[in-house]
Amino acid sequence: MASASIRPLDVIDTAARFTAADAIRLNTRFADAAPAELLRAVLTETLAGRVATVSSFGAESAVLLHLIASVDRSTPVVFLDTHKHFAETLAYRDLLADRLGLTDLRVIHPDLERIAQRDPTELRWSYDPDGCCEIRKVEPLARALAGFDATISGRKAFQSGTRSHLPRFEIDASDAAGRLKINPLASWAKADLDAYFAAHDLPRHPLEAQGYLSIGCSPCTSVVKPGEDPRSGRWRGWDKVECGIHTPADDADLPSF
Repeated sequence: MASASIRPLDVIDTAARFTAADAIRLNTRFADAAPAELLRAVLTETLAGRVATVSSFGAESAVLLHLIASVDRSTPVVFLDTHKHFAETLAYRDLLADRLGLTDLRVIHPDLERIAQRDPTELRWSYDPDGCCEIRKVEPLARALAGFDATISGRKAFQSGTRSHLPRFEIDASDAAGRLKINPLASWAKADLDAYFAAHDLPRHPLEAQGYLSIGCSPCTSVVKPGEDPRSGRWRGWDKVECGIHTPADDADLPSF
């Protein structure tokens, strides 16, 4: 890594790319940095190694993608096509990729044999949403990210109670090798996002105007009611708040500075 306060990649134990101590140091270094400054350091100083961003091309995705493209349009952008997306999301993905000049959009898919074995009726979402997410999201994304040391996420603390303590840097709980997860917009509010959309004339997801504030697979996404948090429209009626790609931020796991 470029900073003397953070261990270089070549001396990090190969059994773990990053540790909790690395996340603490990065959170301290970038505590007051604007998202653009943080991303420029991450993408140009190679302090996080091989980096990709994972984007759902949902309601707020354009902000992070614009910030990344402003630094390096060749940053790998991974989009997980679960085969359950709204048609509007796929069209929005293509519109944004073209508008922002993204040169390395990687569209990945679930394993069709796994789908045939575990979801032959295509209705697993209706009785086992965790199992559906596992085969359509978690497994294919794990394969796609195997070669990366860090991922950039668009999560924000205001989106739900499970994200209220979200740090800017954390260790990806889904990766035993210590992949780093970076949340540049963790502290941004809805007003910050709206202002950025307006300032840069970014197109909105076409479903947002209909009340879809957090957009995932079509069977498990519903309109958000007034007063609800933005992610309340996901898996409505189930005791489920995340798909498995992300885990809820827990006070006990947060770095102390």
